[in-house]
Amino acid sequence: MLSPARMKYRKHFKGKIHGVASRGYTLSFGSFGLKALEPARITSAQIEAARRTISRCMRRVGKVWIRIYPDIPVSKKPAEVRMGSGKGSVEYWACRVYPGTIMFEMDGVDERLAREALALAAAKLPVLTKIVTREA
Repeated sequence: MLSPARMKYRKHFKGKIHGVASRGYTLSFGSFGLKALEPARITSAQIEAARRTISRCMRRVGKVWIRIYPDIPVSKKPAEVRMGSGKGSVEYWACRVYPGTIMFEMDGVDERLAREALALAAAKLPVLTKIVTREA
């Protein structure tokens, strides 16, 4: 699964996801893309599950780009631990996704197969999505 090799700080604040995407909202590499319609935190496991689904559906034809990267460490304390005694250890890595962010792009396949693959990948993600295409 995806995770940064090194970070400046080990643990982050939770933070809020306000507003819409100010970058990464247009197709840059492929002809078809999966766009987020609501704010969410997407884990590295969810990104990997969606990637596997896309590549399995495409049967190694075409190319896939992952436009998001999990760079936020999410910490969690163990069950039944008393209050205090600091912040928990890093449990998993996540990515903040704003409304309008293109999460996956693909090229080199026909539109029917691309829509099918992106629809299957969207089912693996905890966010409402929309399939977008490049304007001719």
